[in-house]
Amino acid sequence: MASVRRRLFYMMLLCGILLASCGGNATEASGEADVNAILTAGVGTLAASIFETQTALAPIPTDTSPPVEFTSTNTALPLPSPAPSSTQGLVFVPVISTGSPSPTGTLFTPTPNPSSLGAGCNNLLLISDVNVPAGAVMKPNEPFTKTWKVQNNGTCEWALQFRLAFAGGNQMDGNPGGLGKVISPQKWTQISVELIAPKKPGAYTGSWRLSTQSGTLFGSTLTVSIVVAAPTNTPLPPTNTQPPTSTFTVAPPTSTSTDTPAPPTETITLTPP
Repeated sequence: MASVRRRLFYMMLLCGILLASCGGNATEASGEADVNAILTAGVGTLAASIFETQTALAPIPTDTSPPVEFTSTNTALPLPSPAPSSTQGLVFVPVISTGSPSPTGTLFTPTPNPSSLGAGCNNLLLISDVNVPAGAVMKPNEPFTKTWKVQNNGTCEWALQFRLAFAGGNQMDGNPGGLGKVISPQKWTQISVELIAPKKPGAYTGSWRLSTQSGTLFGSTLTVSIVVAAPTNTPLPPTNTQPPTSTFTVAPPTSTSTDTPAPPTETITLTPP
């Protein structure tokens, strides 16, 4: 601080000398007055720099207040309970059962599009079952004929050599022959196959499709489904095991005397044990 005051003293002294020298020449021209103004501005700038230096050297105030200690407690603050309002909805929590669900209802069975079952220009549409409906009851080894009503919904004729071909399930000894006729497009006909019911009781299903002479299957699947019933034991009528009875007549001996009457004839029936 002493050096700053000393510097300030010298600067003020220099300013006084300059002002004194300027005062003796009051009669000089106005150009000298401009020089005085410049010197005065320079002295002001110098004084401002001195004060800025003193401000920079001033000590920075520090906070000497003692620190405030905070003590924490382990008491949990209660959570606010929301007040019910008319706009709030009820929340239901679903109960998940650990048991296996039991399906109910009828399962959906997709029906194929008949137009997508064709092979090239050949196709077949099933119209109806003519006989032997699904679930018909048959006797073991009973022969029967299954017939379907079908339509040629393709664009080509069915040739004579077209025939039914076994497609899956139980064949039931079926071995059909050729179609034997030409069916034009959009015409319908009936086709049949000779079958024999299996000898064991149970439910049986067989699938057939029409095929070309080269063995290419096409059209809707033709299905036959039957139930073979178990044979029933018919009881025989009861038979008579009682042995037949024998009947014979014992005649008395012939007497030669005429005075004594003959005894009556006696009939004896013998029954075997």
